[in-house]
Amino acid sequence: MNILKYTSLFLLVSILLSSCEGEMLPKPKAFLRLKYPTAQYAKVQSDCPYTFDKNELALIDPKKNCWINLEYPALNGTVHLSYIPVNGNLDKLLEDVQKLTYEHAVKADAIDPTVYENKEQNVYGMVYEVEGNAASQAQFYVTDNEKHFLTGSLYFDAIPNYDSIFPAVIYIKKDIRKLIESLEWAN
Repeated sequence: MNILKYTSLFLLVSILLSSCEGEMLPKPKAFLRLKYPTAQYAKVQSDCPYTFDKNELALIDPKKNCWINLEYPALNGTVHLSYIPVNGNLDKLLEDVQKLTYEHAVKADAIDPTVYENKEQNVYGMVYEVEGNAASQAQFYVTDNEKHFLTGSLYFDAIPNYDSIFPAVIYIKKDIRKLIESLEWAN
């Protein structure tokens, strides 16, 4: 009886070993690959005291007082633009933008400010790139220091899981840079 057990065990092990072909390797980690269309920009003209280039993928949702939402339905994100005339209140406007931006510091891993200056177009500002699971992934403002002040913020209509929204964040941040670089104030 023992011989039968050992023979059966030997046959079973032989079959299992002979059925494996080649070396077994672990599967590599997979990364989500999202491909967005190449951005095509067009000038936004309106009755507002500013113009800029926007990605044709973004839809304009105008609000009152020259406030605009640039909606990205395919990316589930929105850039909220708020225009405020400067009437001796520039310091207060700058303080409000910084306060709003740094309210995200609780959830953010980092907030990276970058100064923007275009003397030819009289456009000066700051872009705050927010990293981590914060509600907003970018905040910015631009001004001419005399009459005009435009602030913007990027929000996604999703739980802010930075790893998941990162490709869309990168895509829209490029559009924000283009918006700022192309911004012109009306006379």
